[in-house]
This record gives sequence, structure tokens and C-alpha cells, in this order.
Amino acid sequence: MASRHEILRELGLLPLWRSRRAEAAQATRPRAEVTEAAASYAVEPIASRSPVVLRAPPEAPADRLRHIAALEWPQFAADVTACTACGLCQTRNKAVPGVGDKHAQWLFVGEAPGAEEDAKGEPFVGQAGRLLDNMLLALGMKRGENVYIANVLKCRPPGNRTPSPLEAEACRPYLDRQIALIRPALIIALGKSAATTLLNVDATISSLRGRVHRYQGVPLIVTYHPAYLLRNLPDKAKAWEDLCLARATMRRSQAAGGDVAARLQPAGADPN
Repeated sequence: MASRHEILRELGLLPLWRSRRAEAAQATRPRAEVTEAAASYAVEPIASRSPVVLRAPPEAPADRLRHIAALEWPQFAADVTACTACGLCQTRNKAVPGVGDKHAQWLFVGEAPGAEEDAKGEPFVGQAGRLLDNMLLALGMKRGENVYIANVLKCRPPGNRTPSPLEAEACRPYLDRQIALIRPALIIALGKSAATTLLNVDATISSLRGRVHRYQGVPLIVTYHPAYLLRNLPDKAKAWEDLCLARATMRRSQAAGGDVAARLQPAGADPN
């Protein structure tokens, strides 16, 4: 064990200036007392450190984008679950990739999973989810039939806080791949966070409602998040206006698609 003198010397604190009276008193102390005092400065051996767990290095951004862009449905959910691109992977319970008809014309996109979604691994399963189901019924639709539901973020932010821009950008490639696989005819952005993230704007939801936007060439309608509507019941009427706009946009899109198909048919061909 190192003595106090050796410790001070290693620390560069010598020579140590002491009064002669103190040195004389030290010289007259019994040896056992001096030994006991020196022992009080003994250095404990350094505990062995825990082994370092080595992890595979993260993919480079370009490699990750190429990897996600090549995903097919059988690998998609497992890849989302294995994602560690942001810190939310450390606090989530379950990743929430999305649910519904993989060939849907209608794609509903929310902000991020909540507590119940985080527990079950499925988007919109709480009270907000039941309200969304009622909104679909009002349009003559239901979950899982010509409808796909997803979120910008696939993992729940702690305390249901607003996702950070870095978190949204880390997760966006997965949503982009879902859109490429589904090829929806219309996207409904549920809430300000989803709308501003997809449209890459800083704007109020009021200024984004009531008109048709586009994301990756797909028509996009902005409306209120069902969780917001639960707290602000009078705005349900505005949300219904948005859904009516969405339905009218879908009908125009389908009519335009039918016209294009008719024009592509050879002259005299039977349309049936």
C-alpha cells in the first residue's frame, strides 16, 4: 500500500512545508500511532472494470437509406423493431410499424405512438383510435379494409412529448418505404406534427386545412388528430369538413384514373 508521502509525491505536492513544532510533536508520537495514521491514507486497490460490450457499428446514413428503401413487407416490421437510429429505441416498449390493408387507397398518418400503442405495438388503439374508427365509419370504411394506419415515428417519445426533428428524420425513411409499398391514392395527415413533418413547413394546422397538398406526388389532406378532438369536441365539425374534402379528392382521383384508363384502351375495345 502506498504511504501518504508517496501519494503526495505522485501528485506533485512535495515538498510539504510543515512547522518545526509539528515535526517535533510527530517525532515524539509512538510508532504504533504513526503507523495507524499512515494506514488511514492507504490507497484501496482499483476494482476491475465491467467488461465492455461491443456492438456492431451503425450503418452509414446512405447505406441505411438504401437498406430501408429495399425492404419488402415480410422484413419491414422486424427491421423497424431492430432500429437503433435514435434514442427512442432505449425507452420504447414495443415498436409500432403500422397496421391495415397493404394495398389500401387511404393512408392515415399520425404523429407517434402513445402509451397504449407502445404497450400493444399497434397504432391508434386507445380512445383516439376508437374515434378514428368512428371517423372511418362516417366515410363508409373501416380499419383494415382499403385503409392503412401508421405514424411518422414508430416508437413512443417519453411522456408523449412532441418528436424532435432528428427523431422524425431518423424515422421518415420507414414511412417513405411504406408509402412506396402501399402506393396510396390519398394521405390523411392527422394533427399538426404529422402535417408539418410531411410537408416540411412551420405552420399552424388552421392554415394547412381546407386544401389539397402533395407528398411524394400523392394528394395529402390535413385534419385534426383524434386525441385533440377528444379534448376539443367543437372542432369535430371542422374535422368532418376535412374528411368530406378527402372523400371528394379521392373521387376526383378515381374519376381521373378511369378517364386515363379509357383513353389508353384501343379503339373499338370492349371496356368490360
